Amino acid sequence: MRDSAPIELMTKTVHPLPPLDHPEAHAFRDAMARVASAVHVVTTDGPGGRIGLTATAVASVSDSPPTVLVCIARGSRTLAAIEASGAFCINTLPEQLVDLAEIFASRRGIEGEARFETVRWGKLATGAPVLLDAISAFDCRLVATHDVASHRIVIGEVVGLGGAGRGAGLIYRHRRFSSV
Repeated sequence: MRDSAPIELMTKTVHPLPPLDHPEAHAFRDAMARVASAVHVVTTDGPGGRIGLTATAVASVSDSPPTVLVCIARGSRTLAAIEASGAFCINTLPEQLVDLAEIFASRRGIEGEARFETVRWGKLATGAPVLLDAISAFDCRLVATHDVASHRIVIGEVVGLGGAGRGAGLIYRHRRFSSV
């Protein structure tokens, strides 16, 4: 693994605006449901073992050094494990892994280590579980977090890449999974 300079964190102060009437939460959720998002399973190997969740709020931050972010609900057990281990992997799902997305979204009643028994997993630099059949996998070292509303933005420096690199991607739109 190469040495890299630490990521400099910058925070810009945003001046408060006058009070606004925000859209109703249900209207906002309905509008967001119309946006297609790639589906990922975010994993780590924490003090309690392997754990993960399905996520769509994932983005590239920079390519120098390679950095990504994922937004996770602050009460998430996976978030606590990521913070304890200091590492995580973002696994981008191919279209045929709808069942895996459902499992890690807690829609199948499968918990803990049993979630990892339906597909093949490996490890890269950090030791976080890497989905061998992922379109792409981003093995990350946790470098920063930032709380916004009900979620925590988790920022990771990418220290390894994996995945099969082929096939159509799985997306989430209209509150269901489908292929690109």
